[in-house]
Amino acid sequence: MSASVETTPARPGPAVPRRGFLLFLGLAAVGAAMANLVPAVLTLSLKATELDAARATTTVSVVTGVGALASLIAFPLLGRLSDRTTSRLGRRRPFLLLGAALFAVGAVIMLVAGSTPVLTLAAVATFTGFSSVTVACTAVLADQVPPHRRGPASAVLGLSLPLGAVLGLFGAQLVAPHLAAMILLPAAAAIAGTLALFAFLRDAPITERPPFDARELARTFWVNPRRRPDFAWAWASRLLVFLGVAAIQAYQTFYLILVLHFPPAEVASAVFLSTLVLTAAAVVFAPIAGKLSDRVRRRKPFVVAAALIFAAGLVMAAFAHSFPAFLTAVGVVGLGQGVYLSVDIALVTQLVPDPANPAKDLGLMNIANTLPSSLVPAVAPAILALGATPEAPQNFAALFVFGAVAGLLGAVLVLPIRQVA
Repeated sequence: MSASVETTPARPGPAVPRRGFLLFLGLAAVGAAMANLVPAVLTLSLKATELDAARATTTVSVVTGVGALASLIAFPLLGRLSDRTTSRLGRRRPFLLLGAALFAVGAVIMLVAGSTPVLTLAAVATFTGFSSVTVACTAVLADQVPPHRRGPASAVLGLSLPLGAVLGLFGAQLVAPHLAAMILLPAAAAIAGTLALFAFLRDAPITERPPFDARELARTFWVNPRRRPDFAWAWASRLLVFLGVAAIQAYQTFYLILVLHFPPAEVASAVFLSTLVLTAAAVVFAPIAGKLSDRVRRRKPFVVAAALIFAAGLVMAAFAHSFPAFLTAVGVVGLGQGVYLSVDIALVTQLVPDPANPAKDLGLMNIANTLPSSLVPAVAPAILALGATPEAPQNFAALFVFGAVAGLLGAVLVLPIRQVA
């Protein structure tokens, strides 16, 4: 390796990031969220309806389920590869490039898809691209930001989900009903944001790979909960909270069409407005929570309170029978979700078993975000059938209550964590 190339040992420690770090981190994370959430919330449903309106809900369940499974595998696998990458570009930057390429491939395949298998392939590419960029962004936070200063960066990554959704849906609304533009616009934003972080980031290469053998390969998808109970509690808590997120995210479009009777041609505007309300609540409270959490050096009380608020919002959504009532419920969900995401990311970065090589374990933690996208479509048909009638063949209230209960349990599981206050 040339002497002019700055290198670090295999186990670098956190350093103060350069000026502008939060801005470029946000551009990549928000762009990736746009490319991932706009299909999950809107365009996959519209594309499925275009293919076969009678089987659209089933198609969405299959497509999102398989795509989420691919993402579930990709998170720890790409994290392990990132920790071991000795490229001159660094450990994290190559995975930003990979994510940008996958976003482009996924958008093009979705655009031309004429069947459920091809649409599934598009979702696999897009969701895996999101995994690659997320692995890079969360690992960079742990690499370059000291633990006591991670609140603002955690808030940026947490807010990227609702901000990505609202900006992506705003763009989709502007170009609706042209489905091709609705598909390509968020992908283009994701590619631009990801490449901007790639160009900005100082990601010094490592000189040696961390040790690796058959045992380490098995650990790519596993952290022993008996040896790392705090990590296990945090993982289970996040899984349950994101079950609630998936319950309302994946089926919001169908709820608005089937329960509140929005015409399909107008549902994009309604989804955008509800996402705007959610994001506004998150944007107001998440930065405050992140900074306050740093100041008081406590994470758990914020995470527990946020999960309780989130669950309350889902209960309100379950019994909302008008669009204004639904928007009020979504605002409460956004408040809880924003605070939860802004602080929980900082919490989990302090629980990784190997802080110097965090990408694999943060990838495992991100499975808790992704797995619900597979679990909810699997159980949703049975939940939606509970108490169904000919007049209301799908019980969305039951699905939202299910999500609220999961959120409450997620709050409870934060309490046993001892390593972080």
